Amino acid sequence: MALALQLRLLSLVPRLLLAPRRDLTVRGPDEPLPVVRIPRALQRRQEQRQSGQRSPLRPVLVRPGPLLISARRPELNQPARQTLGRWQAAPLVSRGWKHRRARQDYFSIERAQHEAPALRNLSSKGSFADLGLEPRVLSALQEAAPEVVRPTTVQSSTIPPLLRGRHILCAAETGSGKTLGYMLPLLQRLLGQPSLDASRIPAPRALVLVPSRELAEQVRAVARPLGSSLGLRVQELEGGHGMSRIRLQLSKHPPADVLVATPGALWKALKGQLISLARLSFLVLDEVDTLLDESFLELVDYILEKSHIAEGPADLKDPFNPKAQLVLVGATFPDGVGQLLSKVASLDSLTTITSSKLHCIMPHVKQTFMRLKGAEKVTELVQILKQHDRAHRTGSTGTVLVFCNSSSTVNWLGYILDDHKIQHLRLQGQMPASMRAGIFQSFQKGSRDILLCTDIASRGLDSTQVEIVINYDFPLTLQDYIHRAGRVGRVGSEVPGTVISFVTHPWDVSLVQKIELAARRRRSLPGLASSVSEPLHQETLLQQA
Repeated sequence: MALALQLRLLSLVPRLLLAPRRDLTVRGPDEPLPVVRIPRALQRRQEQRQSGQRSPLRPVLVRPGPLLISARRPELNQPARQTLGRWQAAPLVSRGWKHRRARQDYFSIERAQHEAPALRNLSSKGSFADLGLEPRVLSALQEAAPEVVRPTTVQSSTIPPLLRGRHILCAAETGSGKTLGYMLPLLQRLLGQPSLDASRIPAPRALVLVPSRELAEQVRAVARPLGSSLGLRVQELEGGHGMSRIRLQLSKHPPADVLVATPGALWKALKGQLISLARLSFLVLDEVDTLLDESFLELVDYILEKSHIAEGPADLKDPFNPKAQLVLVGATFPDGVGQLLSKVASLDSLTTITSSKLHCIMPHVKQTFMRLKGAEKVTELVQILKQHDRAHRTGSTGTVLVFCNSSSTVNWLGYILDDHKIQHLRLQGQMPASMRAGIFQSFQKGSRDILLCTDIASRGLDSTQVEIVINYDFPLTLQDYIHRAGRVGRVGSEVPGTVISFVTHPWDVSLVQKIELAARRRRSLPGLASSVSEPLHQETLLQQA
């Protein structure tokens, strides 16, 4: 009996195990089948794989002619003759650059023309004599700078209103000759004024305010040969020193007619009553967009309060009660200039001179953007510098500027270049004044072909020998990019300019996308408009193709 029960139980085991399988096969048509869910990502990947296998690769159609944008992926190239519609979507190369898979991608904004915009529409018949300059000033210009034969577009538009006594705000692209545009009327104005009795403390008749010591050296180098030919003394008030050094500089006799100074040094001299601005006839704020930055604004505001700014051209006619004519110069239209000028002069008396290429991508400079990892930047930089060194040995090439965002990066990168036996110079803001003095001048004279620097070398410095600008660290703002890129392709440059930018961080990609979109649509860079709320008197508008 027990044996029969065990045999029956053993016969039921296979039936129980096979019961689920039989249930699957014997279910009726009305009963639902079990559902197997596939992840959507896996499903999309499978569909893309199947569609890629079914459809052959389409050939990329290359349109003949020069390119405006050349990319690593040819389908994203844009011909120079193609114009995007107002509502047409622009196929940006940098659209996906925030993803890690975009590394090693690159694109270039090609040259659309070979000469600087400041010389594009210049008539060969134009001359400085036609602008109203006196023969004495013209002969001094011929003696100091015989290579300057005809004025640039900026100079042709700036000099006549300055000679008429107007306050000027000149906003034009870098390297367009703005320094000479205000220096020649300044010297002619001083020649027409009688020399007053010497005061107890130095009282210059003209002041040029600049944001850096290097730019002060450059402006002095331009003004001193012109002034010596006209019997006018030009002096530089160097910053970065204590009161004793400033007192020693200002104690030189005879006192200067034209003073070139930085805000910090002049502020110390005014506070210590070592100098007076009561006899100013001409006041220039060079690189005004930098001078109106928060780091300089309080100092510049104090200097303007100590100056007697003329209300209009009529106030400039009394030689025994001098009033200052105001000139503001910059490569980007300054933000907040209206609030500053309303404290010292009427906005109606200010003539704005702007360029049609203001805040635009420079059309005569090739600009390349490379998406790299942070660890890849050193290798890429060394490769570019060694390639430039080989080209320099075989033929004549220009020099190289390498920009970093911090002084520590300049020093660290300099040690790496030393290990690779690459000779270079370094320039950064934390250097003592004794070390900074003359570094940029040595670079200009050709003692070294490579200069590692921060943004102190990007404002106003003349660099006609520079062929390549490398943004090792991408600039933090579009204004900084304009100033850095403006070190190449300047008026008088003998070598074509190229800008190479390393793009690493997501915030770098955001700026690159704005630059690429502006280049593809042939528009100015966004976010650089002035905040002058009141309408300014527009006397001249530079028209450049």
